[in-house]
Amino acid sequence: MDDLSIRPLGPGEEAPMDLLLLADPSSEIVQGYLGRGKVYVCAEADAILGVYVLLSTRPETIELVNVAVAPERQGQGLGKRMVLHAIETAKRTGCSTIEVGTGNSGVGQLAFYQKCGFRITGVDLDFFVRHYPGPIVENGIVCRDMIRLRLDCDDGAGRSSPQR
Repeated sequence: MDDLSIRPLGPGEEAPMDLLLLADPSSEIVQGYLGRGKVYVCAEADAILGVYVLLSTRPETIELVNVAVAPERQGQGLGKRMVLHAIETAKRTGCSTIEVGTGNSGVGQLAFYQKCGFRITGVDLDFFVRHYPGPIVENGIVCRDMIRLRLDCDDGAGRSSPQR
């Protein structure tokens, strides 16, 4: 992974929809936030292995959406590298808070974000029922609710620092 880079999507470069749809099954919703956010790709040579999107939501707050890694490269630390990159990018752009949301059925994702330093701040009940046309089932659980998490980037005491 020495020649691995995480970089903004270049001008004229197509967003990797195959990867984006791994994390969000609605192409309409993905297209909606692609136009509002900044896309970052994790690449090795010419191959795009992962993607994430940052959306400005409020002053000094950014939301991390659609973290996805190619199935054959999952479990190799690329997702964590991208999330840590997103946190550093948020800090560099002057954001004090980075937020993320994931489905109630994504037990692995909930653990992952907490290991990266995020803390659960709330639940958006029936989010997926309201915004998606059909049921989403993951880990044998119907995905209904959005679990909201937050990391304070400027926590000088290190309480929100990601685990390394």
